[in-house]
Amino acid sequence: MNRSRLVAVAALLALCVAGASAHHSAQQFDFTKTASMSGVVKKFQAINPHMRLVLAVTDAKGTREVAFEGHSTNNMYRAGYRDGMIKVGDKITVYVAPLRDGSDGGYVTAASTADGRRFGPQSRAEQEAERAKAEGRP
Repeated sequence: MNRSRLVAVAALLALCVAGASAHHSAQQFDFTKTASMSGVVKKFQAINPHMRLVLAVTDAKGTREVAFEGHSTNNMYRAGYRDGMIKVGDKITVYVAPLRDGSDGGYVTAASTADGRRFGPQSRAEQEAERAKAEGRP
């Protein structure tokens, strides 16, 4: 292999490695747990590689903005998301794999809008709540 080809191959490999290392790990999220949080959408971007969401949340901790990330647009679409489903100013509930360190935020696995539209799978907690309701349990 001549020198110019070797340099070209090395440059291509360097680009591939740089791109692969730019994608971060999901290690900070605990996918064995599900938490929910409701709020008003301050920012929403259905983009690749991950959805970005900021909610204005008011609860026992006070009022604050909480940032989330989630699936790619393709994965969200397969899970029921459609363009325009979530807009700034909407009140929504997100179901997330919470951050392992206990701080606010998480990885959005599902969401439901105030008018009942939803994308993503139901969490075990949601399934149990529906089952309890159907069986007449509190």
